[in-house]
Amino acid sequence: MITEVTMPSMGADMTEGTIVKWLKAEGDEVKRGDKLAEIETDKTVVEMEAYSEGLVRKLVAAEGDLVQVGKVIAYIGAADDEVPEVAEEAAPAKAEAAPEPAAPTPEPAPAPEPVAAAPAPATPAPPAPAITQPSSNGAGRVKASPIARRLATEKGYDIGQIPGTGPGGRVTRDDVLGFRPSPAFAQVMPQTVKREVDGSDIPLTSMRKAIARVTVRSKTEAPHYYVTHAVDMTDAMHFRAQLNEALAEHGDKVSVNDLILKAVVNALVKLPKWNAFFQDDKLEGHSDVNIGVAIALEQGLIVPAIMRAQNMSLVEISRAAKDIGARARGEGGTLTQEELTLGTFGTSNLGMFGTDVFAAIIVPPQSGIIAVGAVKPTPVVHNGEIAIRQVMNATISADHRVGDGAEAAVFLREVQRNLENPTRLIV
Repeated sequence: MITEVTMPSMGADMTEGTIVKWLKAEGDEVKRGDKLAEIETDKTVVEMEAYSEGLVRKLVAAEGDLVQVGKVIAYIGAADDEVPEVAEEAAPAKAEAAPEPAAPTPEPAPAPEPVAAAPAPATPAPPAPAITQPSSNGAGRVKASPIARRLATEKGYDIGQIPGTGPGGRVTRDDVLGFRPSPAFAQVMPQTVKREVDGSDIPLTSMRKAIARVTVRSKTEAPHYYVTHAVDMTDAMHFRAQLNEALAEHGDKVSVNDLILKAVVNALVKLPKWNAFFQDDKLEGHSDVNIGVAIALEQGLIVPAIMRAQNMSLVEISRAAKDIGARARGEGGTLTQEELTLGTFGTSNLGMFGTDVFAAIIVPPQSGIIAVGAVKPTPVVHNGEIAIRQVMNATISADHRVGDGAEAAVFLREVQRNLENPTRLIV
């Protein structure tokens, strides 16, 4: 029986995709799960899998074709199956037929006007009048009130050039306000710099348009609320240093973000309600924890998932996180369709940019996302005394249809306990 292969939906926001490369040719045998083609979405390039077995009877779409989701791109079947006649008419238009709008061409900057050479003076210029110097404290520092110094800085005056009328020659506020620079002073004043800011429109890339659609959908459909905890990471940082010393000979290195991922995964195993989606007036549960990792690319943001993370050790999660990060950036392969579409809960980390606290937007249809900032030395009360501890702020953005504030706080507290007692991360 002939089977239609259609352009798959690789995300709720995807409406079309481009055939980058066919990995099978007409006449090739394919099995369920074989890589059939590379598909470019708004976000990245994904390997499409075959969901039926047989021979590739016909490739309807060519490499480079832009195809709407649900449209036929190939047929798979037995050697004696008849390929429908409509296959020839179903070929979609080339992606190049609808290029992105070109960015407006900036107007050329006007050529600089020629500067006329100044004529040589017939006679030497008279010397500039001497400026009375205010008195100092004997150590070279000019006596001046704080407000006088501030006003002088704002006006671009050298405080040392302003005569002081206060006690002992002290420069006062009125001295600065009444000061009139001499012609010699005016000659050395910095000239006003004329700067222009590019005010032209910036066309959006297809990825940025997709991000706009997803975030608007998320904030429109899911009633977000936020809970923040300050997590003491002191013990976790010591644990990480010791672990990395032991792992060095194996070439592995665990990051702070790897600790966070494992802490969230363990919390989701214990409190699986947050691993569910709100769908059709019920919570749709999942037996796998597919933890999403927000990755910032030059083109925009994607949140691929580490699949079945509940079965991974901390080191395995660390390796998986590095792997999807590399593939997201086009190093050593591409992300799979399930990694981009089957995440069950999200994480986002801006600590590397020095961010202290922020709240992320939930990736639909997931129920929440945890956002973490930088780990910073902070004075806190520890064991009844003020001490410097390594503290990180973690904020959960939660879907109120899935759980209330107290439930989100309990979940975040579980994540916090896992990080503050890092031995929990090795189970």
